[in-house]
Amino acid sequence: MSNPPMYDSMVALDRVAHKNLRLRTEEPVLARAKELNSMFLTVVEFADACKEYPLVFVRVGENKPDAKLVVAPLAVLGLKQGSNLFIKGDKWTGNYVPAYLRRYPFAMARIDGGDQVAVCYDEKWTGFNETEGHSLFAADGQPSEFLLNAKTFLENFETESERTRLICEQIVEAGLLQDMRFEATLPDGEKLLVEGFLAVDEKKLSELPEAKIVELFRNGILSLIEMHRVSMGNMNRLANLHAADKAGSAAA
Repeated sequence: MSNPPMYDSMVALDRVAHKNLRLRTEEPVLARAKELNSMFLTVVEFADACKEYPLVFVRVGENKPDAKLVVAPLAVLGLKQGSNLFIKGDKWTGNYVPAYLRRYPFAMARIDGGDQVAVCYDEKWTGFNETEGHSLFAADGQPSEFLLNAKTFLENFETESERTRLICEQIVEAGLLQDMRFEATLPDGEKLLVEGFLAVDEKKLSELPEAKIVELFRNGILSLIEMHRVSMGNMNRLANLHAADKAGSAAA
């Protein structure tokens, strides 16, 4: 089982093997995300996330020359690898916290590459123990209310992830994405360059047939595209945050 970003060792929960497992929810999880300069986002999150983060698309999976382009949306959190500008100490400074982060230390995953999907947990997370916190299973081996609530959140996340995948397919099929780059020069002269992401090309969007525009509008994709386009202005905001963070570090 591969481990997604933030996770060290994913293990499927088992009511027998993990009957005594507990979770201390007060254990701060942000340390896991402090080096993530981007995070997967589902389209249902665009309306909130576009107000703070640039929302971009990236290629995922194998990019063979003859393979169909597959993309996924990300919220950009920093302009350099290993830099998350929205974590200060043990606090997330943004108003919106991506669901990807909120689901930790749990996740849904396919077992051994098959069709079976199970609730998994990061066994390396220090919040798990057998003496303190919320029980994951009741005495009879059934999932506790705490675990059931977590499972509901995970199932909703997976549903929205699949919806996001289908919408991304339609955006790709419409031929709207192109490689983009962002450049900025900070007050101290440092130059920032961000590459490797895709964004909607306004010219290609304006040249779509009217019938296609109506189709995208009716299925809600046009509004998502507009949120994405508006969010790109947040790249300059990240540059300002990066400069402020750099200046604060130099003064410390």
